[in-house]
Amino acid sequence: MVSKEMVALASKRSVIREIYEYGQQRQLIVGKENVYDFSLGNPSVPAPKEVNLCVKEILDQYSAVEVHGYTVAPGDPSVRETIAHSLNQRFQMDYKKEDIFMTTGAAASLNIVFRALTNPKDEFVTIAPFFPEYQCFVTAQGGTLKVVPADIDTFQINMEALENMITPNTKGIIINSPNNPCGVVYSKETLVELANLLKKKSQEYQHTIYLISDEPYREIVYQGVTVEYVPHIYKDTIVCYSYSKSLSLPGERIGYIAVTKEVEEYDDLMKAIASAARVLGYVNAPSLFQRVAARCCDMTGDISIYEKNRNLLYDGLTKMGYTCVKPGGAFYLFPRALEEDAVSFCEKAKKYDLLLVPGDSFGCPGHVRISYCVDTKTIENALPLFEKLAKEYGI
Repeated sequence: MVSKEMVALASKRSVIREIYEYGQQRQLIVGKENVYDFSLGNPSVPAPKEVNLCVKEILDQYSAVEVHGYTVAPGDPSVRETIAHSLNQRFQMDYKKEDIFMTTGAAASLNIVFRALTNPKDEFVTIAPFFPEYQCFVTAQGGTLKVVPADIDTFQINMEALENMITPNTKGIIINSPNNPCGVVYSKETLVELANLLKKKSQEYQHTIYLISDEPYREIVYQGVTVEYVPHIYKDTIVCYSYSKSLSLPGERIGYIAVTKEVEEYDDLMKAIASAARVLGYVNAPSLFQRVAARCCDMTGDISIYEKNRNLLYDGLTKMGYTCVKPGGAFYLFPRALEEDAVSFCEKAKKYDLLLVPGDSFGCPGHVRISYCVDTKTIENALPLFEKLAKEYGI
């Protein structure tokens, strides 16, 4: 008999993917230009031109065996050294190549970390709104996920609620800033308060509570917004990073885990990370794109396009009467639905071929996620339809 757990998981398919697939079917009926699909967080900005040039250079520079062969499990040493140097230059850190573990994207980074940390009865805590796959990842690696309710006025962290949720079984706190789905960037004040709380609780329970910082959107910020480098604020931080968004390479699956030597139980943690990657079947990250990431690690796609889209959508919707916290980064808007039931609201939006994602699966009922990593013309053409939808609610 197959795994009942996996069968049950299949019955809880990603709402985002279901909406995307619905959109693909609608395009066949009404035409692609008439479907306003805001479901997926698939970067619409092309990868920097240097990425393709690097691919060509690498293919010319190395033999096919070198390009496509295995690397050592943590990743090519020269790649890790380059990425460590980049982080040191940008964030005034002191990483060495052995502190970097190359992965097949942030999803792999997170799964590896959860597997490396989790013992029976261990719990992880995240803050709503949160990326829904955290639930799958934590559960699959033997842990339990607890969710702090959202502060819907700011989407910063409700520290009192978080403190009440931390128990002797808490192994780690998962944060995501800039945040998917709301785009909010945690302030330095928020992170300092969080660090102080975790230090207090670690001392109270006599074991380290790790901070797991999920950072695929770190470079996508607007108008001078600063994303604090979390290890500066809390030493027991494990950084999980992906180049999927910054370099527009989601399909290439390349990222890393970064751990400073100041992290508690550093040696055992790095051994556990290597073992977790092994038992999960991640032999090594894609060898070609390890080299590409190293050569392009200080670049990003054209972020100004996302900022233009954000301003157009945020200004347009708020003028119509929608309520929304203005995102400082990422490429999502997370307004309140115009009724309590966000699922019902999203169904009504389908009448106008506006494809939105209800916030329920992000731990935040009553909101909807709008992914604005789309062509700017899509937003311009969709705004009159958002207005028609608002008028149905008397706004």
